[in-house]
Amino acid sequence: MSFKIDRGLFRYDFIDYHAVLCVPVDADAKDIRKRYLQIARRLHPDSIITESPEQKQLGNELLSKLVNPAYEKLANERTRTEYLVILSQMGKRLVQESTSVTLNTELGRQLAGTANIDHFYKSAIAKLAQTQYDSLEQALQVIAQISELNLVYLMRSAVKTSPGAPPTAQPKVNSSTSKPDTAKQTPPPAAQPPKEDSVVEQYVRRAQSLIEKNQFAQAKVELQEALKLEPKNSHCHSLIAMVYLKQNQLKMAKIHFENALKLDPNDQMALQWKPKIDKVLGQQPTDHKVTSSPNNGDKQPDKSGNGGLFGGLFGGKKK
Repeated sequence: MSFKIDRGLFRYDFIDYHAVLCVPVDADAKDIRKRYLQIARRLHPDSIITESPEQKQLGNELLSKLVNPAYEKLANERTRTEYLVILSQMGKRLVQESTSVTLNTELGRQLAGTANIDHFYKSAIAKLAQTQYDSLEQALQVIAQISELNLVYLMRSAVKTSPGAPPTAQPKVNSSTSKPDTAKQTPPPAAQPPKEDSVVEQYVRRAQSLIEKNQFAQAKVELQEALKLEPKNSHCHSLIAMVYLKQNQLKMAKIHFENALKLDPNDQMALQWKPKIDKVLGQQPTDHKVTSSPNNGDKQPDKSGNGGLFGGLFGGKKK
């Protein structure tokens, strides 16, 4: 049996793994595994002994052809990071093509107009997860509905919006009903494409959230994308330096802190941490110069004496 879904992100020849598992697009590995085990228990043939042979077969195919591949993609940190970058790019692309995006569900329309997007989105996902696979015949329709929520969330996350205002680019609504009241508020000029600085702020906000969750590899990807757009953004340099610092890559952290200080001599994060890195590396503080080869040493974590990075920087004492 082939499973065809033609709504939400699936409409763009894209497999929405988050929709298959019904987890938010920013779900971490722990939540992804927890959700996968819930679905696997529901769909495994040994778990649905009261169902008919046809139901068992359908459950097994949903598990093997949709759920297991989704979990394999999202459970692995490397493949999940790559997938999230693709999702981010897709959200920006859909903003540019918003006139071709059509919403078919009431939840999708509400998410497009709500002011508190994160709360509404995650509450809707959590509610749909409770019954996603209760009816196996309806499972694909529920996945399509979740994918439409993901599509709207990605589009709204890709543009900068003022508090309480709808996104700059609105998808079309496939309904004769009126839009929510929030959509009546005056939006920024629709003809204006998103500015680069707004995109950078989106990258930075996602990176900060990932850093708080100790998901440093994903945070680094977001900040690298931001620096491609604004290589002279001192805040981005400081944040990515902190990511390298947390990963025990002192040389890369030092490089980016130096870049931050050259761009902004008053950058507090760089002023606080660069002297500590200099001390651990056994070097005297140097003038704030941009290193000509920023990729040098990117692949290998720094090794140092004096108890290593965490011993030297985070309170350890020399023996």
